Amino acid sequence: MWYFVSPKIVFGEDALDALEELEGSRALIVTDQTLVKLGIVEKIQSRLRNNGFDTRVFDEVEPDPSLETVQRGVQIANQYQPDWIVALGGGSPMDAAKSIWVLYEHPEMQAGEITPIVQLKMGSKAHLATIPTTSGTGSEVTWGIVLTNQAEQRKMGLGNRANLADIAIVDPALAAGMPPQLTADTGLDALTHAVEGYTCAWHNDFADGMCLVAARLVMTYLPRAVANGKDMEAREHLHNAAACAGLGFSNALVSVAHAMGHTLGATFHIPHGRAVGLVLPYTIEFCAAEAPERFVDLGKFIGCVNQDGQAGARQLAQAIRGLCQTIGEPLSLHQAGLDEKAFENALEKMIDDAFNDASMVSSSRSPGYDELRQIFRCAYYGTPVDF
Repeated sequence: MWYFVSPKIVFGEDALDALEELEGSRALIVTDQTLVKLGIVEKIQSRLRNNGFDTRVFDEVEPDPSLETVQRGVQIANQYQPDWIVALGGGSPMDAAKSIWVLYEHPEMQAGEITPIVQLKMGSKAHLATIPTTSGTGSEVTWGIVLTNQAEQRKMGLGNRANLADIAIVDPALAAGMPPQLTADTGLDALTHAVEGYTCAWHNDFADGMCLVAARLVMTYLPRAVANGKDMEAREHLHNAAACAGLGFSNALVSVAHAMGHTLGATFHIPHGRAVGLVLPYTIEFCAAEAPERFVDLGKFIGCVNQDGQAGARQLAQAIRGLCQTIGEPLSLHQAGLDEKAFENALEKMIDDAFNDASMVSSSRSPGYDELRQIFRCAYYGTPVDF
């Protein structure tokens, strides 16, 4: 037995106006200081005020939000008593807002206890609205949460189906201000979600279509959006692709690229999308030796593969490297500026942390300890995986 879960999704031009249809009186907006300075938070507040809401802003969310940040947000929620929590931003504000919502509803819990196996009832105090300003994480439509344990320098994969948003508002106008580098990083995150959601061992008929379409949209429109951020056709398709990929992978799972990317981000603070997008071709090559078929199917759907078997899967890996070159992304960790000595010093801990990441369990080919070390080193030096 399996589940497919999704929030209500409002998308397209002027989707933000859906805020004026919410029923309630107080909204806590969880975001970051950049979006306050850019005036995007005010756009949210003005629509909520038009709807009779009082609002309060918690803008302390940092990239890769920490357990401490979440706890500060919970304290604000307990004081303010909102009936809506509005997550505004990229994946970090989304993850923080989901955690704040759960702990506001369940003060007896700790953040680390938000797992799929606990029974959660949500909505007795507040509802959750998610509004993405980047086109990558898909967090607006997923129940997954990633928080950083700063003391242990590791990311924690958390979440429960009950902490899915009530409504996701996917308005492409909010992504139009992303600079080229952020557009590229987040676009690779969406692509990795789509590829891994389609090719992981837990793929399924309900999620497959979302992943296929999302991958093709990213491969088609990401170069255009990076080259011209005001290309609203490209922006809209990418914004939709991120949500589609989010629905796809969250109702299947991701895989080795995310396990590696999480630990790279926690250790060296590499932006998440850049980290997973960089290692994705290497993990495809590794999986291709034993399970190439799904990679070939996806590559043929996109239009970048014309061979079968391992050769076809490797064509997909090369096509992704070609996309990275086009949009100015590094093809290796060395090229990304990671110091070799620092990488080697951290390697054993990163391997351990990757094996403890929930994403590892659904790989179509499970690496051993030595194999994962080799994959990390291939990704560092830019050497294709041939084992």
